[in-house]
Amino acid sequence: MNKQKLEHIEKHAEKILRDTRAWQAPVPIDVVAQRLGLKTEESVLGDDISGLLVVERGRGAIGYNSAHARVRQRFTIAHELGHYVLHVGTSTQSRLFIDRYVAFRDDESSAGSDREEVEANAFGAALLMPGPLVRAEIRQHDLDLDDEDDLTALAKRFHVSSSAMSYRLVNLGLLR
Repeated sequence: MNKQKLEHIEKHAEKILRDTRAWQAPVPIDVVAQRLGLKTEESVLGDDISGLLVVERGRGAIGYNSAHARVRQRFTIAHELGHYVLHVGTSTQSRLFIDRYVAFRDDESSAGSDREEVEANAFGAALLMPGPLVRAEIRQHDLDLDDEDDLTALAKRFHVSSSAMSYRLVNLGLLR
């Protein structure tokens, strides 16, 4: 994804957080979904499905896997919100997004071959871990990102997994 598209996604996520009055850590992702008019529901989806987004006649619902850890569920909801905001919008067309769970990232899954999936992942990360809030948290607590305990504490503050926070910090240019 090019830099301009990524910046657009970042700004869009930040605007939604401000508009829904959810500019805080941890982001109340269920509240954001509700304020965008989407229902969220815990579902039994099988081991290989993280979540899904169903949109019919402009109305949407997000299902997320009840067997997954809460940090994974939060990212799934944010990812599905990305599909809704970036790929459905105000369209009245029906859409279904089914997102498979990837337990271990590799070069192929990190790069992503499906443009919509890559964009939804970027949006989900920006929504749950907004750059300005992450940077403020690091400054406020004088965190050493090379210290595993500090990285874990930062992830807990945002209610995301340590691996999600690590990827986010790399993408923000704060960690190598």
